[in-house]
Amino acid sequence: MTRTLAILMFDDVEVLDACGPFEVFSVANRVTTRAGDGPAFDVVLVGIDENPVVARGGMRISVDTAIADERHYDIVLVPGGVVDEVAANPAVIRWIEKTSASTELTASVCTGAFLLAQAGVLDSRPVTTHWEDIEELRASWPELDVREDVRYLDHGDIATSAGISAGLDLALHLVGRLVSAEVATLTARKMQYEWAGVEHAE
Repeated sequence: MTRTLAILMFDDVEVLDACGPFEVFSVANRVTTRAGDGPAFDVVLVGIDENPVVARGGMRISVDTAIADERHYDIVLVPGGVVDEVAANPAVIRWIEKTSASTELTASVCTGAFLLAQAGVLDSRPVTTHWEDIEELRASWPELDVREDVRYLDHGDIATSAGISAGLDLALHLVGRLVSAEVATLTARKMQYEWAGVEHAE
């Protein structure tokens, strides 16, 4: 089964927040394809419009489509970065709200949790974000149960991770959950990434 996986892209996105999970899912596809099973994920970079985004640090990244595209995604991943402008964009927030209603899983990396909160996707279950932004997330949404000192939290339909490199751990965990522990382990090994292995997050 190939799952369609959208990664939301926007100006000032944190490079590793978006590209780290992209690399995990891409390498996982190489693993499953080599095993004769075909790709596990069809990864789509979704921009606010169809113009390339300029990530933090100046990297220009092309997108595959825009939020106006109404196709269905099985998984949506919302990375972080400088998210103030994106959080104030009603079209983006509506897109997150709408897509999350029909996805198998909606996930965030780092300050992407702020966008999920703005879209009303998060509920009483624990969430996390970058350690520098824990207090701001708590202050902005006091009803949230914001946890610190965790790499990621997975509740089945909603998952959040801590900052930047923690997105790699979340993505590998999701490969293990959605494909297999063996594929996740082989993916981490191919990436030469020191990974603790598949865990059962809260």
